[in-house]
Amino acid sequence: MKQEQAQQIAEQWLTDSAETAVQKDLNAHMGMISKRISVQGVPGFDNLDYDIWYNQCKTQFEQSMIKSIAYKGFNLLSSTESQIVFTVYETVVGTDGTLNEQIVEMSLEKEDDDVWRLVKERMILENDALRNHELSS
Repeated sequence: MKQEQAQQIAEQWLTDSAETAVQKDLNAHMGMISKRISVQGVPGFDNLDYDIWYNQCKTQFEQSMIKSIAYKGFNLLSSTESQIVFTVYETVVGTDGTLNEQIVEMSLEKEDDDVWRLVKERMILENDALRNHELSS
């Protein structure tokens, strides 16, 4: 897969993910997340799986806790016909005024039903993130 195509798929996934979260559309949002999801680097958790992610989103959506989600600084790390790995700077603004900013590494996979879903997400410590971006420049 060409880099431009991989970036376009990943950026569309990010846009759709943010929109479904802000619109509190739990079914559409979770449809973008693989049942095999693994999230690492979240304080207080070794690993978040699909059920934990679902319950967290359900609570956040029901309580209207998310005001906006934005992404910038897309950095493609690798891509094949069925997998796209990238880092991106994520900003989540809560309806209570809280601001959560972090660099995340995401891995999307094209699953058996031809839908691109998030299978892995890792919060990156700032020093690691700076190193990753320097290496790929």
